[in-house]
Parts: sequence; C-alpha cells; structure tokens
Amino acid sequence: MQDAPKYPAGFSHFGYVNPAAPKGGVLRLAARQGSFDSLNPFIFKGQAAEGWRLVFEALTKRSQDEPFALYGLLAEAIDMDPARRSIAFSLNPDARFADGEPINADVLLRSWQTLRDQGRPNHRLYYKQVVRTEVDGRKVTFHFASGENRELPLLMALMPVLPMHWFDANGFDRTTLDAIPGSGPYRVAELEQGRSITYQRRPDYWGRDLAVNRGDYNFDRITYEFFRDQTARFEALKAGLYDVRFELDPARWAEAYDFPAIKQGRLEKLELPLKRPVGMRGLVFNTRKPVFDDVRVRQALALAFDFDWVNRNLFHSAYRRNVSYFENSDLAAEGEPSAAELALLRPHAASLPDAVFGPAFVPPEASGRSGLRTNLRRAGKMLAAAGWTVGPDQTLRNGDGMALAFEILLFDPTDEKVALQFARNLKRLGVMVNARTVDSSQYERRRQSFDYDMIVNHWYQSLSPGSEQWYYWGQAAADQPGSRNYAGVRLQVVDDLVAAMTAAVGRDDLRAATRALDRVLRSGHYVVPLYWQPTTRMAVSAGLRRPETVPVYGPLLTSWWRDTQ
Repeated sequence: MQDAPKYPAGFSHFGYVNPAAPKGGVLRLAARQGSFDSLNPFIFKGQAAEGWRLVFEALTKRSQDEPFALYGLLAEAIDMDPARRSIAFSLNPDARFADGEPINADVLLRSWQTLRDQGRPNHRLYYKQVVRTEVDGRKVTFHFASGENRELPLLMALMPVLPMHWFDANGFDRTTLDAIPGSGPYRVAELEQGRSITYQRRPDYWGRDLAVNRGDYNFDRITYEFFRDQTARFEALKAGLYDVRFELDPARWAEAYDFPAIKQGRLEKLELPLKRPVGMRGLVFNTRKPVFDDVRVRQALALAFDFDWVNRNLFHSAYRRNVSYFENSDLAAEGEPSAAELALLRPHAASLPDAVFGPAFVPPEASGRSGLRTNLRRAGKMLAAAGWTVGPDQTLRNGDGMALAFEILLFDPTDEKVALQFARNLKRLGVMVNARTVDSSQYERRRQSFDYDMIVNHWYQSLSPGSEQWYYWGQAAADQPGSRNYAGVRLQVVDDLVAAMTAAVGRDDLRAATRALDRVLRSGHYVVPLYWQPTTRMAVSAGLRRPETVPVYGPLLTSWWRDTQ
C-alpha cells in the first residue's frame, strides 16, 4: 500500500503531462478488439465500444505514476475514516452531465444502487459491501461492515457516476447504440457499428480546468477504427489510416517495419522501457473440465511447452519467460518464503503441497538439444503416475478409456502458431490437441460462459493489487459468468490471502500477502506460463508530440498532442 500521495493539496498538474500542450487536431487509433455492439459499458451484455472512459467519469481520477493514489474529480473533497470503515465524498457543485443535468447526491446514490444490483460482476462484488449511507447536502458517506478490506474505500472512490435520468428513460440492463450523456471530457460524435467510433472533445466540459485534467485530453477528436484481424490492422497502419500502434509481435517489429511510411519519416518507431508490472500471460487450463482436474496432469502438460524454441524461432528472442503472476514487480515471489509469508501460509498447510513452502516454482527450461526430450520424459512419467497410459492408437487414455484430448480456443491468429507448436510437442506424448481460432464475438461469448478447455489470457496487474484478485481467483467468481477466474480456482487459502492483501496496512504487509498468493497459484499449475516483452514498442505518427516523462503505467495517449506547426 502507498502511505501518502505524491501530489500535495493545491498541486497544479500531474508530473507526466505538459500543462502547456496545445489543444486541437485528431488522434486516430486502432481498436484492440474486433468489433462492438453497445455504448453501455456497465452491464454484462454486449461488447462495449473502446474509448468509453472518455465519456464517463468516476468520483476520483487515478494517478498514473503512483501505485494506487486517487485525486478528486467529481468529488471535490474526500474524507476517509482512518479505520477505513467509511468514506465521504463532497460532490463538486460544477459537475454536470453533457446534457446539462447536475450531478448531486441522489444521482450518486442511485448510481451506487444500480451498479450494486444490476452492474457488472466486479461492481456487484465491491458495492454490495456498503451497509449504510448518509446524505448531508452534496456530501454522501458510505459505511462498510468493517475496515478489514482497506482497499474498499478506494474502490468506492473509483465508482462511475451514471446519468440516471437517461437510464430511467431508456433502460439500464440493455445494450444500446444511442449516445449516453456522460460527465467526461468527450461525447460520442459519430459511429459505424463494428467499424469505427469517434469521440468529440466537449468545449463545455465542466472539469476542463481541474488540476487532475490539466495537460490531458488535448485532441479535439479521437477516433477508433475496428479491423477484423491483426493483418488488416497492420496494413491499415502502412496505409496511414491511424496514428499509433503498440506492436506486440517481435517478429513483425524486426522484419516488417520497412515500409514507405517508416522510410519517409511519416511514422517513427519507439521503444520505451516497461516500468509497470506485467502480470501473467499464459495458456489457461479450465479446471472445470475433468481432463484438467488433476494438478499432476496440468504440470505434466506444461512441460511440453518449449519457450526457448518459440522465443528463438518465432519472436527473435525478444521475450522473457513469464514466471510470476506479478511479474516485473517487487510483489513477485522469489526463493524461499519469508517469515511473513510463512505466517500466512502455515494455517493452510494441510491443503497445500509441500512445494509451496520451498523455493517459488519456476518453469523448467528446455534449452539445448536434449532439453525438451528431458522435459517430455518427465511429463510422461507424471502422466503415467496420474493414470494415463498409451493405448493401441498411441493416444493417452485413463482407466475409463477417456482420451487425453482438448481444444485450445483462440481469436488472435498471432497466438495460433504458438498453440500449434505446443500441440505438436504434446502429440509426442500421446495427447491430442486441436487449436481452433474463432471470431472475437464468438470467443468472448464462450470465454464469459467458461465454454472452453484452454484459452490464452493475460491477467494484468497494478503496483497495488487487491480486491480484483477475488474476481480473478476467488471461489465465488469460479461459478460467476463474466468473471476472470478463467481457470476455475477454488481454494480457501486463495480467498484468505486476497483478504490479507486487501487488509494490508503498509507496503510490507501487501508484499508478503501477494508473494504468498503468487506461490499458491504457481504451485497449482493453472496456466502454461508464456512470455512478456521488457519494452513498449510503438509506431507513432511523426505529427504527434508527447510529454518528456512516461508514467509508470505506460504512455498516456490523451496527454499527447498534435504538432500544429
């Protein structure tokens, strides 16, 4: 936990923006998702259009160069009980929605009630923990049952405030392509369903002069273009159809950036050091499926992934192996557990493997000519011990005759070549794997309903992880459609460790609880760890300018500006 905010009362602007940046121009972006069918991001239904956070605001704004620090936005003053059993927000009297409707205490209370009862699963999880509210003019106080979850007041401070008058007239629990009037700096100006959406900066935006917004939101218009796949998206960059591309494919970065726009200086390549945690990216075992309910099977199958071959042959050796669920941070477990970690783990010793109490698990290397063969021999022995033997058709089967076979569900063709290499190695063990690539909407439907054997997922992490970990790994989330517990983790020790994270008083307490959780998840072999890139690689239009300081959480594109000369 961060003990004190970086910026004092009365600060003029965040340190990672240029307060004198000129306003104007257009920023053209390529959407990360393949399509959209809704402008309502607060419900489980539909695929919300990228960029929606430009329209809607929360009570506070998060600093991008601190682990977890919030500053007033819709709330001009915040009063938090030192025991963290309550938090009060005094609303800014100038705060307005885009249609002029004021934001008052009634709007705030009704937003909380609506998100608690009808919102997305993570909102319901957080906001149902409020046991009582008080209203005094423009001041609203939320009371909690206890102060054990020390992060809960901060999560309340990140609650979006909804235009309830609009939802009253149009319905909340439905998708819509009608523009919803938010309180944010932009409004939806144009859209073509599934193809593009344009946001227009509001000249009447109520919060344009606030310190937290100074130097931000510099473009008059921000447009997101949607493309059917990565190939089409890259060709559009070459044709000059958008301004910024985050390149995640090292092979493409090394081999394909020699097109005219680069040579002529219309696009420039940037490599920025990665300061933030990268979390865990991996091939996820769905343990709800009987084929993956034995940890020995999961551990054995993971041995067939040859990171060294994949990195060398597919990615120009640009990646590092993902090891920790909190990779690239001081929260990643290393070596033997500390005394503080052991104090959290020992009460659960009967339900934990001995390995949790030893050195943190690190995926074995497969380097050298014999490395993979050694790992496959070890995997074969582990599978045999788990009851899987080679049948007459050279396929592994258990005592009931069930074949060890599964499908890897994908939507990004970039992941397909990795999955196919993994499948080829598994075939040598007698494991039959089918890698299937589907469109993004079908993929999302199946992912949200846990209708898959294995998927690729990236759990991103912050420098101050907490309550979202219940949403990632908690027992309650395992059966909640739309949660991010994609592996189906169901362990009381995980719930207790997340509770310890949210109850952490200082950074040392948070570090111990997070490292202990990391050890438990790694020992459960819920994923085949993949890889991460130690730099942020970008192709950027030469007409764009950016602040000198890159915040910890990476480039903030809304703080960039267009060269007007």
